[in-house]
Amino acid sequence: MLLWLAQYFQQDLGPLRVFNFITFRAVFATITALTIGLCAGPAVIRKLTAMKYGQAVRTDGPQTHLKKHGTPTMGGVLLLISIGVSTLLWCDLSNRLIWPVLVVTLGFGMVGWVDDYRKVVRQDPEGMRSVEKYFWQSLVGLAAALYLAFSVSAPNAGKVFELFFAWVQSGFSMDLPPKADLIVPFFKTISYPLGVWGFIALTYCVIVGTSNAVNFTDGLDGLAIMPTILVGAALGLFAYLTGSATYSKYLFIPHIPGAGELIIFCGALAGAGLAFLWFNTHPAQVFMGDVGALALGGALGTLAVIVRQEIVLFIMGGVFVAETVSVIIQVSWFKITKKRFGVGRRVFLMAPLHHHFEQKGWKETQVVVRFWIITMMLVLVGLSTLKLR
Repeated sequence: MLLWLAQYFQQDLGPLRVFNFITFRAVFATITALTIGLCAGPAVIRKLTAMKYGQAVRTDGPQTHLKKHGTPTMGGVLLLISIGVSTLLWCDLSNRLIWPVLVVTLGFGMVGWVDDYRKVVRQDPEGMRSVEKYFWQSLVGLAAALYLAFSVSAPNAGKVFELFFAWVQSGFSMDLPPKADLIVPFFKTISYPLGVWGFIALTYCVIVGTSNAVNFTDGLDGLAIMPTILVGAALGLFAYLTGSATYSKYLFIPHIPGAGELIIFCGALAGAGLAFLWFNTHPAQVFMGDVGALALGGALGTLAVIVRQEIVLFIMGGVFVAETVSVIIQVSWFKITKKRFGVGRRVFLMAPLHHHFEQKGWKETQVVVRFWIITMMLVLVGLSTLKLR
C-alpha cells in the first residue's frame, strides 16, 4: 500500500524512490510489526484475560506447569494482526506470491482460533475433532498447493492461469519447468521432477506438516516462537536471493521472479515474533495457542515451497521435526505394546520431546534456551547449502 503511494508521488518527491528497494521495505516491515506487537500486546492480553480465555493445563503433564493454569491463550491473534498489517502496508500488493502466504497464514489461524475457542470458552477438552481439524487444514493446504504449482512455475502473475488452463487442456498430464523440481541441497545439479500432481502432494505435506509440527512444539514459554523467527528470517534470505536473477544464477538456486518480495512478509513475521516473545518469555503473560502455532507453521511451509527449499526447511526446523517424531513414536509404540502385551509402554518419559527433558530434571528455561541454540546451529547449516554445493 505504501509502495503504491510512494510510486504515485515520487515524481514530485524524489526521496520516495527509496520505497522501490525491497530491503528498505523489509527493514521497516520488521520495525512496524515489532512496534504494533509491543504497543498492542498489553491491550490484547487484558482483553483475553477479561474474556476469560485462560489456558487449561494438563493434569497428567509436568507438575510445574499447573501454576500456568488461567494464563491467557489465543495470543496468536496479536501475531496475525502485526504480521498482516505490516505486510499489507509495506509489500507490493500486486505480487502473486504474497497472497498465498497471507491466505494460508490467515486460514490456518482461523482453524486454530476455532479449536482454541472450543477448548477455552466452551470448555471442550478435545476442541475440534481431529478429523474436522485435518479436513479444514487439508482444504486450505490443497488450495494453496494447487495455486503454487502454477504461480511458482509462471514468470509473472498474468501467466498463472494460462498455465493452469494449459494443464487442464493437456488432460492433467503437463510437466512443470525445472525450477518447480524438488531441490536436493549440497548438490549443484541434483533435483527431482515432480510434475503437477507431485508438486501438489509435496506442497500439501510440507504446509500441513509444518503447521502441526510448530503446534506440537508450542508447549513451553518461548519455545516455539524463537525457532519460528530464526527459520522465517533464513527463509527470507532465501526468498531475496531466489528472486534475484543474478544471485540465483551465481548460487545455483532456482530463479523465481517476484519471490524477493516475500522478505517483506518474513521481516514482519520476525518483528511480530520478537514482540510476542516480549510477553511470552518465562514466565509467560500470554500463550499463542493453536491460532498462532498453526498459522506460523503454515506460513513457514508455504515460504519454503515458494523458494524451493523444502528439504532445507526440514533441516532448519529440526526442532519441529524432532518434536513431531517424538509424538509419533510415543503414540505408535504405546498402541503396539498395548495390543501385544495388554499394557502400553512408552519410549519417552513424556511426549512431545520437550516434556521428556523436563521429566529428566531440566528446568523449563534450560529446555527452551537449549532448543533455541540447536535451532541456531541448524539454521546455519541450512544457510550453508547456499554455497556448499
